[in-house]
Amino acid sequence: MAETGTSDKIAVQVDGRSLTLTNLAKVLYPADGFTKAEVLDYYQRVSPVLLPHIADRPMTLRRYPHGVADLSFFAKHAPARHPDWLRTETVVSHSSRARTPGTAVSYLVIDDLPALIWAVNLAALELHVPMWRFANLGSSAPEGGAASPDLLVFDLDPGAPATIVECCRVAEALRPALEADGLRPLAKTSGGKGLQLYAPLGGKSALAGKTAEQASELALSYAQRLERELPRLVVSRMTKSARTGKVLIDWSQNNESKTTVAPYSLRARDLPTVSTPVTWDEVAACRVVADLTFTAPDVLARVEAQGDLFAPLLS
Repeated sequence: MAETGTSDKIAVQVDGRSLTLTNLAKVLYPADGFTKAEVLDYYQRVSPVLLPHIADRPMTLRRYPHGVADLSFFAKHAPARHPDWLRTETVVSHSSRARTPGTAVSYLVIDDLPALIWAVNLAALELHVPMWRFANLGSSAPEGGAASPDLLVFDLDPGAPATIVECCRVAEALRPALEADGLRPLAKTSGGKGLQLYAPLGGKSALAGKTAEQASELALSYAQRLERELPRLVVSRMTKSARTGKVLIDWSQNNESKTTVAPYSLRARDLPTVSTPVTWDEVAACRVVADLTFTAPDVLARVEAQGDLFAPLLS
């Protein structure tokens, strides 16, 4: 990025777009001293592997104007004041599980680096997207219609004292069940406590063309199967009292109106941890939480060495 200006406000050129970055010295992760400038630098450097996973998807930003130790809010609607070159798409939710069915939301869509940097400059530390793209909406797109997801996701959420270690054991049990049905799951950390499995639904897959509701039902069937097979370790119900020491296989993230943190997104934890794609060997080897805890600098080094471990989801 070419830049001019003061330390509090800098004019930059990003791939031909003019942006103004602000408050670059502000510390957004107090425990680590990680600044807004470092957040922007991370997203710029990781963008070649991040952008393909979020492009053409409605973006929900989680913004932390005063850092992770202060209040935050989810922003589904694109800000009213935004550059005219930013892509937005309006979606009318028809999901029976949506909080207010029929609600129209004008989403920001992040397809390129200028849009990404513009959004992150709003102190949007976390990026959340659904399992579908606008290209796969129903015939009435972009104003509504049944979404046909290109991904199936399982959010493995541990109930204390369980941790990501137990999530790895559940992932290892879930993997062969998915592969037996022709799915090829990949794993990533949530960047927080848990682990997430993604499997592509597109291409020549027998599961291609499913609606989000059908994908949710499919994910639920796997979760219930694992709950029957591993009752001491797995739960498929959201009831908090049933989750102590177990791993919830959250199948509901496949719902059309729900989002999951994007691959390579920062998380708002004490440290600038990242939702990080990992290998199955790393899942199998995980014995302590630190084995699968990665910060922004760790992820940049991993990407340089390994490339995008989630690239098979894009083919």
